[in-house]
Amino acid sequence: MNSVAAPDLSQLKSVLKSTWIAGDFGQVARHTAVTAQEFIDRTPIQPGMRVLDIACGTGNTAIPAAKTGAQVTGIDIAPNLLAQARDWASRENLTIRFDEGDAEELPYPDQSFDVVLTMFGAMFAPRPDRVAAEILRVCKPGGHIAMANWTPQGFVGKSFQVTAKIAPPPPGIQPPVLWGEENVVRQRFGSGVSHLTTTKQLAQFSYPYDAKGMVDFFRKYFGPTQSAFARLDESGQAALAAQLEALWKEHNTATDGGTRVAAEYLDVHATKA
Repeated sequence: MNSVAAPDLSQLKSVLKSTWIAGDFGQVARHTAVTAQEFIDRTPIQPGMRVLDIACGTGNTAIPAAKTGAQVTGIDIAPNLLAQARDWASRENLTIRFDEGDAEELPYPDQSFDVVLTMFGAMFAPRPDRVAAEILRVCKPGGHIAMANWTPQGFVGKSFQVTAKIAPPPPGIQPPVLWGEENVVRQRFGSGVSHLTTTKQLAQFSYPYDAKGMVDFFRKYFGPTQSAFARLDESGQAALAAQLEALWKEHNTATDGGTRVAAEYLDVHATKA
């Protein structure tokens, strides 16, 4: 069972919120915009449908979903990311509702949405069973559920494992990459879905930096990496930087001095029972 002691839950949520507010995730998200568009292209969204994007961040999936003509709502725990999403939607002349809120306690009535989706987002909430229950609750019967979750075996999963080994996360958090295991996803949704398929997909990371530059980039802009380094003393920070740099070097296929890495994720599509 995944459980977080009630007295600690508020503190844990506060830590997680602070983590995602830290840095500037928009700098990271723009490098996966193409992957987000591909994810939306594989999701059966039609004009007029009501779509919920959980842990929407800066709008990577909400924006292309809205361009289909759907009525899109995005929700995220971090207000600064929502501010960027609203600015982006405004520049695109799109009407999207962006709410601050928790993936484990969605502020929407039962059966509100035709499509419920989340990309590299809801997987980070500390109580995955609550996340699954909330996704099922707000999705209409026969509606579509879509998730994109980093796998344990992929590059991002490996980077999380390296980080967690040297700078353990706060207690009460299950490894987010368990959402990248098909059997775990099936167990969590259970009889709440009538049909579920998964495929392995690759997100292409392309940056103009070398391995050291990649570590510096994520340390500056990616809240979870920034938070992990902050939990370490000077020697711990040096050790973490060295291991992450080695991982980037190992997976880099670029030959021009930059970095190009293919990061595996699990593409989940299901029908609400």
